[in-house]
Amino acid sequence: MTLAENSIWASLPVPALLLDPEDRIADINPAAEGFLNTSSKSIRGQHLWERVMINSPLEDAFNRARETVSPLFVNDVDVGTGDRAPLHCNLQIAPLQDQPGYMIFLISPRELAGRMTQDHSVKSAAKSAIGMAEMLAHEIKNPLAGITGAAQLLSMGLNAEDRELTDLIVGETRRIVKLLEQVEQFGNLTLPDLKPVNIHDVLDRARRSALLGFGANMKIVEDYDPSLPHAMGDPDQLLQVILNLLKNAAQAAGKDGGTIRLHTYFEHSFRLRRADGGGRSLPLQIEVIDDGPGLPDEIADQIFDPFVSGRENGTGLGLALVSKIISDHEGWISVNSVPGRTVFRISLPMAPRLRKKKKD
Repeated sequence: MTLAENSIWASLPVPALLLDPEDRIADINPAAEGFLNTSSKSIRGQHLWERVMINSPLEDAFNRARETVSPLFVNDVDVGTGDRAPLHCNLQIAPLQDQPGYMIFLISPRELAGRMTQDHSVKSAAKSAIGMAEMLAHEIKNPLAGITGAAQLLSMGLNAEDRELTDLIVGETRRIVKLLEQVEQFGNLTLPDLKPVNIHDVLDRARRSALLGFGANMKIVEDYDPSLPHAMGDPDQLLQVILNLLKNAAQAAGKDGGTIRLHTYFEHSFRLRRADGGGRSLPLQIEVIDDGPGLPDEIADQIFDPFVSGRENGTGLGLALVSKIISDHEGWISVNSVPGRTVFRISLPMAPRLRKKKKD
């Protein structure tokens, strides 16, 4: 029995690669297929360093581990694949005892694990803040309506110069009312109506809507896995999520425009760990990738929190709403941003496959 046929190899929860004596890829497990976004069959024979990029020279250490038949451990390195932003990982390399020159190469992403075990008290505090803001929004809208009406009455007996001041009052109060309505919308979002959803249908609707409106100056590229199964989700709410992400990318690009890539793929090993130790498989991946300036460093870690915005006069509710919707779907959203490349990644559960009824 070959290593690939062994159930232990197939069940490993982390990406694993089998390397031949020339550091060419002899096989990969299902978790590595997801990590590298390729199949075991198509990657066989390719050189490791052509498919895996690491921000540290490891060739000499590899050769020593192979010559001395001893394991090698490398911590805190950035590992990229060329298709996504690098992930912070630990590496384990071990020679095979019964196959001279062959090596097992294990990749353990640290960044995702750290983010998935984030303190849930932060989310609770955010929900409390939204609840308080929603209550205040309702109470503040009434006096604002009175201020708007009074300013409009005053403007009737004023000259043109003074009417500029009352027009300013009316314009600013209306802007505040619009913001308060967004707060109320955030707090009143209904739970998703979950059903099997074709993610690519949602992405296509969002893409066409964006190109006809706020994204008219953008180039939106489709990079889909056509074999992606259906997700379990609410199509309307997921459409709102994608539209918000596309709008953010278009606004970041400015008048000069830019390119947005919509990328989907299947990642077998992606699981969301809960505080109680449980977990759920989230194999369906959606990435919205833009070539804009990136997120400001000072807010990158809080970008999904309510009222945090990187834009002047931004409400800071768009990405908070996105995060809430994905959380209600029992999914996961993360962001990796550097100047010239920002990747919002959404991970969703797969819709259960319907069993065919047996004929009598």
